[in-house]
Amino acid sequence: MQVVKNYIEQNRQRFLDELFELLRFQSVSADPKYKGDVLKTADFVAEKLKEAGADQVEVCTTEGYPIVYGEKIINPNLPTVLVYGHYDVQPPEPLELWHTPPFEPTLRDGKIYARGACDDKGQFYMHVKAFELMMQTETLPCNIKFMIEGEEEVGSDNLGKFVAQNTERLKADVVLISDTSMLSMENPSLETGLRGLSYMEVEVQGPNRDLHSGVYGGAVANPATILCQMIASLHDENNHITIPGFYDNVIVLSEEERKALNDAPFDLEEYKKDLGVDAVWGEDGYSTIERTGIRPTLEVNGIWGGYTGPGAKTVLPAKANAKISMRLVPGQDWKKISDLFKSHFESIAPKSVKVSVIAHHGGTPYVTPVDSIAFKAAYKAIEDAFGKEPVPTRGGGSIPIVALFEQELGIKTVLMGFGLDSDNLHSPNEKYDVFNYYKGIETIPLFYKHFTELSK
Repeated sequence: MQVVKNYIEQNRQRFLDELFELLRFQSVSADPKYKGDVLKTADFVAEKLKEAGADQVEVCTTEGYPIVYGEKIINPNLPTVLVYGHYDVQPPEPLELWHTPPFEPTLRDGKIYARGACDDKGQFYMHVKAFELMMQTETLPCNIKFMIEGEEEVGSDNLGKFVAQNTERLKADVVLISDTSMLSMENPSLETGLRGLSYMEVEVQGPNRDLHSGVYGGAVANPATILCQMIASLHDENNHITIPGFYDNVIVLSEEERKALNDAPFDLEEYKKDLGVDAVWGEDGYSTIERTGIRPTLEVNGIWGGYTGPGAKTVLPAKANAKISMRLVPGQDWKKISDLFKSHFESIAPKSVKVSVIAHHGGTPYVTPVDSIAFKAAYKAIEDAFGKEPVPTRGGGSIPIVALFEQELGIKTVLMGFGLDSDNLHSPNEKYDVFNYYKGIETIPLFYKHFTELSK
């Protein structure tokens, strides 16, 4: 569609400037000190939807951060696409590891560096600009609805309530999400599923105060040492998770399905080089692609206790803490897994300490049907834009509300992301290629075209 490419070229700098403006908002939903910026971000998104041509734009209040809703109904008899995205971002810490300030977007070597550049501001904003493009070129072939939330990074608790209370308003034929990755721009891919999530926090309490490690060391249990021992015991010598019942309902892929997954282009040596590691790690009997897509995992996301300041302080800490996430696969229920973890972790604690476990949030695994009209439309759109067929893949990340959409709205989701696994999501120096940003804006209208045609 030459008209699409022409419009992108004519508005290339403005599209980038607007994204930079969006990225400057410090919309960290996990930390209350950023509340003002999170709310300003919602207002900005609403304004840009109006400018793009949306009707009924509203910043919908929730018990937490607002959800931005907008729509354009050109004909009730035509298909309707519901676009989901999130304007909140992960905390930027540790700040000292950023090469440039996380909320001052910087362009280097064709890449945009900023917190939220890929996850998910850069990706959801492609949809806003693609919508503007279709409105301005009079090429929007069907109806469109937007639902952009501000709590995805903290579990989307209030989105679930909003969806349940607005099923008629959100009525659509498919949910379209760009919050995932491709293998590469040379080897475009289309994700067919996501892992679920169970996110826990644990605390090991020892003595009633920090102690002198010389006076009390060796006689009183050190919570930091005990915590490390307990966490280490959660994997066996084959890196298999040891929580009883953890694997009971895991759906195992057939040999044919595993082979198809491993046929995707993947260079293990390049993977290790990019990460700066000499060897990969994981559950025995599975490839790296399988470990990050079709197998459940348990990872420590943060661990602390005792003195961590400059110099030395010989202290036996009173307590130690850790945050632990488990990625789940089809067949696993995140609430059940959270209960299993809590029960097991408490059971392995020695009598010399007290343990508390808190379940923060979670989400259900999801697999999208590859024989649906929407998936075929996404497949054809990517093929048209990139000049080659996309490779079906399984995503390692989680978008907790995808299963909720099917449960409450009765519709499937298509995961058409344009990020890369190397974009440092949730890490310092998060980035998003300018090429990917524009390529997404170019590809999205093709999805609408094919989806409308295939729905006839």
